[in-house]
Amino acid sequence: MVRIGDKPIIWHIMKMYSHYHYKDFILSLGYKQEVIKEYFHNYHVRSSDFSIHLGTKEMQVLSAHDETDWKVTLVDTGLNTLKGARVKKLEKYLDDDINMLTYGDGVADIHIDKLVAFHKSHGKILTITGVYPPARFGEIIETNSRLTSFKENRSPRLG
Repeated sequence: MVRIGDKPIIWHIMKMYSHYHYKDFILSLGYKQEVIKEYFHNYHVRSSDFSIHLGTKEMQVLSAHDETDWKVTLVDTGLNTLKGARVKKLEKYLDDDINMLTYGDGVADIHIDKLVAFHKSHGKILTITGVYPPARFGEIIETNSRLTSFKENRSPRLG
């Protein structure tokens, strides 16, 4: 939950996708999943001005945040689960149409419209984006824009 400004990196990634009208997110959780779950569980309180009656706990929202139309699914995929197995554990939550997967530890300048066009042109269920050089916890091995494998770097912080 490393922050850029007052928001975690993952929020910035999600904000980029939502700018292109993709607002249904599935997060594969392992390391520090309780922190991520708590962040999204209390997102409304963290991101809105409100009044609360301490006796009744009745709350009145005074100003709402911009992400009210986001749907965030949080899936425990296991602390030591490798990347490919994490994707497999998310399979039941994926759509039949467009699924875009990215790592949550870095922000990149991705043109989502071009990514979707690439995805549709290949007729697959999932398109993965990564960064170069390889991340310290592993890398995507691809040939001709097709995933051939994940090179895993073992770490207690896989995720």
